[in-house]
Amino acid sequence: MKKIYLTREGYEKLVRELEELKKKFMYEISERIKEARELGDLSENSEYEAAKNEQGRVGSRIMEIEQILNNAEIIDETGEGNEVSLGKWVVIKDLDTEEEYKFRIVTPQEADFFSGKLSADSPLGKNLLGRKVGEIVKVKAPGGIRRYQVLAIMNG
Repeated sequence: MKKIYLTREGYEKLVRELEELKKKFMYEISERIKEARELGDLSENSEYEAAKNEQGRVGSRIMEIEQILNNAEIIDETGEGNEVSLGKWVVIKDLDTEEEYKFRIVTPQEADFFSGKLSADSPLGKNLLGRKVGEIVKVKAPGGIRRYQVLAIMNG
């Protein structure tokens, strides 16, 4: 499997999620299954089915996170350079509305638009990578072509 690039923050967040899921998987769900078994006939026991389904879902997520962490490479967020790259913060201005936005360019696994974390794989993210302050990027959007100017680039 190829390397999965993560910011230090994203890596640590996944480690915390993995620890929480393992605790939940080992204790809470196991306890629910045990209690549901004690209720008798498992073929018509919705609590047992729900607990087993959650066990499967949590188990899958644990395996997914472990695979990500095993193949993770933490990106250098402090690197010099005046280009937009993974881990850096960028301030852009929509040239049509004059609105300014601040985003951190992250991998798809860490993307959260509402927290200001823009995926490098998104149309805007792809167009911003490698750009410098002052450059204008054009992005095809549902309402037409949007134009943005890079105002500032900061380290993570």
